[in-house]
Amino acid sequence: MEIALIDFRIIWIPFLISLALTPLVKKYSKWAKAYAKENNRTVHHGIISRIGGIAIFIAFITTAPVFLHPDQAINGIVLGGSIMFFTGLVDDLIDIRPPVKLFFELVAAIVLVVNGVSVDVIHLPFGIVINHPLFSFLFTVIWVAGITNAINLIDGLDGLAGGMSLIMLVVIGCVSVLERRLDVAILTFLLASSTAGFLVFNAHPASIFMGDCGSLFLGFMISAISLLGFKGSTIITLALPMLLLCIPIIDTLSAILRRTIKGMKFMQADKSHIHHLLMAQFGHQNTVIIMCGMTTLFGLCAYAYLINTTIGFTVMMLLLLVMELFIEKSAMISEHFHPLIGLYHRIVHRIKSIRQ
Repeated sequence: MEIALIDFRIIWIPFLISLALTPLVKKYSKWAKAYAKENNRTVHHGIISRIGGIAIFIAFITTAPVFLHPDQAINGIVLGGSIMFFTGLVDDLIDIRPPVKLFFELVAAIVLVVNGVSVDVIHLPFGIVINHPLFSFLFTVIWVAGITNAINLIDGLDGLAGGMSLIMLVVIGCVSVLERRLDVAILTFLLASSTAGFLVFNAHPASIFMGDCGSLFLGFMISAISLLGFKGSTIITLALPMLLLCIPIIDTLSAILRRTIKGMKFMQADKSHIHHLLMAQFGHQNTVIIMCGMTTLFGLCAYAYLINTTIGFTVMMLLLLVMELFIEKSAMISEHFHPLIGLYHRIVHRIKSIRQ
């Protein structure tokens, strides 16, 4: 089997490095005073390090040269990921303005494009094919910046961003093996293992947070790895990462609509994200389990789609329906935003009128 070609040291070595480094990062945080600040949006209490992403990054960056045979594309991903890591680290230590972070996200995305990691061709329904350098560039930049910020936005509960990222990476890695894209598989499993070692200390109740250095790094790497699949894979396309990233994508788009309706700035934080609303009903730990479970289900949809297109598509539509109903019932976007529920009530009212 193809899986036999995978060196399983890529799983346990990064894990052990990250596991050993995380307590050291916690000690360094005391000296650097890099603690998560408490405000009306946070759910933690006490002094907790917010630079745990250092352990993830070091575990990955030290093992990647050992197991990877980098080409220009891989080098571009690692360089762009490093840019995002250090941008997040500076923000964790001294706080930088959101436009500055966005600028470096664009720089990192441009690094990808320059090194050949981009969306070359977009296949739309009805046989429409878009193959234009400008469109490719813009789409790639928007995709990378969007997914990077989506992962950053869900980093609000213990183990949430790390847990969901781990699930996404494992699914992408497994499909990469099936597609015989061992370069993508090795890159993905190295990152997944590095994240898993950190999660031992980040699970609820967390003793350390990954911070922006971790969430921006993971978000960028996931977005970049999904684009790398365009270079030779027939399965690892935007469809798979969009399924896996469905929750953070929906959360981000909902935040944009919600803040626009309320006249807020896009970068202005609030407590109406999916995890905030779920936590009010189910508590901290259960919310993380629910969101990671939903991400797993979306990942399984991808596999189901490969086996049976009809079943995979049907299950995916049912999951999206559940997500939409939750958004409407929770007033996540607006108290007046309930298109499906409103349509249901109109249909029921119409049926009753006909019967009378």
